Amino acid sequence: MRFSPTALRDVVIVDVEPHLDGRGLFARTVCEEELARAGLPGRFVQSSVSFNTRRGTLRGMHYQLPPHAEGKLVRCTRGAIFDVALDLRPGSTGAPRWVGVELSCDNRRALYVPPGYAHGFQTLGDDTEVLYLMTEAYAPDAARGVRWNDRAFAIEWPIAAPIMSERDATYPDFL
Repeated sequence: MRFSPTALRDVVIVDVEPHLDGRGLFARTVCEEELARAGLPGRFVQSSVSFNTRRGTLRGMHYQLPPHAEGKLVRCTRGAIFDVALDLRPGSTGAPRWVGVELSCDNRRALYVPPGYAHGFQTLGDDTEVLYLMTEAYAPDAARGVRWNDRAFAIEWPIAAPIMSERDATYPDFL
């Protein structure tokens, strides 16, 4: 695996190193030792999948309060997404406060979103599937979100007029 920093501290792009032959490819996507050497958690307690039928679907911006704050390793296994990590850590001076990365089944790239960050994505095509590995189990009482288009963050989503759930569309502004 190859690890690349982003503009936000502790948000890391994880690329696979494929081994190619006449059959196709084989690549490691999670290795506790390699992740630990890169300063990332290697153990995940929960895995979830999100299937999205329509281009422009936006899910987010979600996070969990401590002590249930979760890190996520996010990978797009079908289609493509614009994946966003938003720094909500108290006293953070991160600039920019968000980073967006295209994840797709073709680039096989993953994004590690650490605890203290909100996470969301927008699908770039129909029939898109996203796989999440989480460092903490989902805790409904700790689940929170911020508005996807909060002007304080000015996230530059690629597709105007997203398809969203009522809950995600009506999260409050952060400040």
